[in-house]
Amino acid sequence: MLSQDLQDKLRHNTIMNLLDGCFFGLGLIGLASYVTIVPLYLSYLTESTALIGFMAALFHIGWQVPQLLTSNYVGGLRRYKPMTLAMTLMERVPYLGLALVAFLIPFIGPDLALLLSILLFGWQSLGGGFTATPWQSLLSKIMPPHRLGAFYGLQAACVNLFGAGGALIASYILARVVFPNGFALLFLLTAISLLVAFVFMSRTYEPESEPQDVVKSLPWREFGMRLREVLRQDPNFRWFLLGRGLTSLSLTVISFFTIFGIRRYAMTPEFASAMTSVLLVSQTLSSTFVGLAGDRWGHRRVLIFGNLITVLSIAIALAAPDTSWFYPVFAMTGVVNATQWATIMTITVQFSSVAQRPIYIGLANTLIAPVTILAPIIGGWLIDGVSFELTFGIFALAGLLSMIVYLVPMQDPRNAPEKRKALGAAD
Repeated sequence: MLSQDLQDKLRHNTIMNLLDGCFFGLGLIGLASYVTIVPLYLSYLTESTALIGFMAALFHIGWQVPQLLTSNYVGGLRRYKPMTLAMTLMERVPYLGLALVAFLIPFIGPDLALLLSILLFGWQSLGGGFTATPWQSLLSKIMPPHRLGAFYGLQAACVNLFGAGGALIASYILARVVFPNGFALLFLLTAISLLVAFVFMSRTYEPESEPQDVVKSLPWREFGMRLREVLRQDPNFRWFLLGRGLTSLSLTVISFFTIFGIRRYAMTPEFASAMTSVLLVSQTLSSTFVGLAGDRWGHRRVLIFGNLITVLSIAIALAAPDTSWFYPVFAMTGVVNATQWATIMTITVQFSSVAQRPIYIGLANTLIAPVTILAPIIGGWLIDGVSFELTFGIFALAGLLSMIVYLVPMQDPRNAPEKRKALGAAD
């Protein structure tokens, strides 16, 4: 339960963090999308498809890898907001540098611009990863546990809605402003949008945690022993990690739906753009419902549902006689994306006591990073070397196995309060 002062500030905190999500989505999801805008920008600077593909994956790498590294320090904080604000500037300010680099391309040349851009995108993605653990800890502290999934879902809907608006603005600018000034303007607008979002985030109210809800930072050797102890003593969390790893493998298929449509059905760029809109609309509409459903019926069930939808979308894509079948494929993909964002962040903190929360957040993200990094590379290699059918079949099998893990050995963490109490006592 929330303390009385957090109950009194709940409406204020909800509005401030939703507005942060709105302007964050406008910039990072729309104006400077890692899916469309960033690869297009890099294509003007290099012909290396591998490099462009790596940069597209860099956001996920930067998000997942640092989380475990910061969890030891975050666990010892009585207030998460100061660290969240300091770290999130690292993922927002770099766009000012990117705007300057893009504007100077005619003067510094594409090679230097590419190097500087890579460094700035790397800085930005790592900033997101160093922000992730204190940010998730902050939100799970200031939001009621029974409404956390609903909040994440509503915030995701705001992010996607404003992101779709940002994508329309980006399309308008790039159609009318020549390279590189169009990208310079987009990156400048992104920086402004992200800094506006920062102002709203800074208005979050957070009191100090009670001493019993804080874990003192440990030397790295002892911290490693603590991590092993958590994994050894919590088999239910281990099953969750296995299921999530399999889910991440199955979700890799999303990255290949567009190229599958282009190669098999000569999907046009205009149709691909329309599919992006279908995905965003579907994700926006389903995000709030997914969060509410998880809070009411259990986020474990939502994860099972998400894997089922992934497998069905793969089957429809493989059976599609023409491109019209990709409308339901991308609509279902939007639903799957919605289930992952709100559900994963909510269910992760349900495994732990308040004091252990940063450790569980770090483990749940960093241990999955190898799958996130390697699966697209191996998947692309299998598609080029063998076939779409075999690769998609592997992704579908991973989704089915994940469903089995969530259904059989893994229990809903909310049904094991004694375990969380024991973990909290061990602190």
